[in-house]
Amino acid sequence: MTDDEILDLYWGRDETAITESDKQYGKYCYSIAYRILSSHEDSEECVNETWLNAWHAIPPQRPGRLSLFLGRIIRNLSFDKFRANRTAKRGGGEIVLILDELNECVPSANSTEQVILNQELGKTINRFLHTLPERECSVFLARYWYSYPLKAISMQFSMTENNVKASLFRSRKKLKKHLEKEDITL
Repeated sequence: MTDDEILDLYWGRDETAITESDKQYGKYCYSIAYRILSSHEDSEECVNETWLNAWHAIPPQRPGRLSLFLGRIIRNLSFDKFRANRTAKRGGGEIVLILDELNECVPSANSTEQVILNQELGKTINRFLHTLPERECSVFLARYWYSYPLKAISMQFSMTENNVKASLFRSRKKLKKHLEKEDITL
């Protein structure tokens, strides 16, 4: 089924939309959740919540790219679950490292005012990503959007882990300068 056909099912409030979404994007969503949570059960739970959230969001929204729409939902749910687990366990892992790396240039959101500011931050980061060379942008997204470990990124892009770390470091520095230029307060 095409994305438009799946979206039509959501708009028609046909529950087949959930089944078709799972067929088309279940593995994709699971892989995002698992890289963040490293737990089969938690990842499955987030995937199921993704379908529920999509059901409630479509309509009124009609996403341009269903994969990105579902990817954003699963990612947000997974980070929420990660934070809840971390609060309960105070554990470590790859996601803690990734969040710490980004913490130096991206402020955290806690207040309602900050949520509104984060919408602008998202737009600014997207503009920044368009300024990066394609490979550098892909490495950045692999790490900070898809939560790939450094070793996986180095294999995917035929780079050493040190080169990946250096590329990410340079990209974070560029992002910090870009945010300062856009008057985003850190």
